Amino acid sequence: MGLRSFVALPLEKGGTVVRVQATQNTDTDVDVLTANLAYGISAKQTLLFGLPYRLSPAGDDRNGNLSVLYRHTIIQDDTSTGTRRLGLLGGVVLPTEGDRDGHIQAGAVATFFHQRNEWDLDFLYRFGLDEARDAARYDASWQYRLSPATRSGWGIKPEWYSVLELNGRWQEDSITRHQVTAGLQWIHRRWVLEGGVYRDLNGPEDTSLILSTRIHF
Repeated sequence: MGLRSFVALPLEKGGTVVRVQATQNTDTDVDVLTANLAYGISAKQTLLFGLPYRLSPAGDDRNGNLSVLYRHTIIQDDTSTGTRRLGLLGGVVLPTEGDRDGHIQAGAVATFFHQRNEWDLDFLYRFGLDEARDAARYDASWQYRLSPATRSGWGIKPEWYSVLELNGRWQEDSITRHQVTAGLQWIHRRWVLEGGVYRDLNGPEDTSLILSTRIHF
């Protein structure tokens, strides 16, 4: 899956993936640590959780809101060289502070994988409750397997992937901030180390660094 989204990851029944991701905005000196968890209810049903925490600057309201999503895969076509999947998303955003309001969220995610190329596309809309503003996001990620050029017929070898993404973030009464992301992924059987950089294409044109790891239990 891509660097900036956590909704495309496939899981088997009972499978669990934990991801910890750190981001640093080099222009505003804001550091955020995000914990994600995915649990496979079945081969086609997954629960996804996300909770951000602001490391710096210090102060109040450092805990972000808890995102809870349910993904149901409605189309899956697996072949010897790849797969095609389409899933629907639905859930809530639960406030962690008493003066905040929550959201209801809905969207979709699609994956196209063939040989050394993978494309992950997702869109998520958040309907604000009470005083909360509506918000939306999209992510279009292309991952290319740099090494090995061909997979062996047995065993699972470590792999290197390049990542290139176009991302968008929108909030009611504000412009849509389009962003470009580039990075690398080092993939093993049970864990992944990945990192990259992304930059706003409009708006304040901030630059941020990303480093994360995920473990499959």
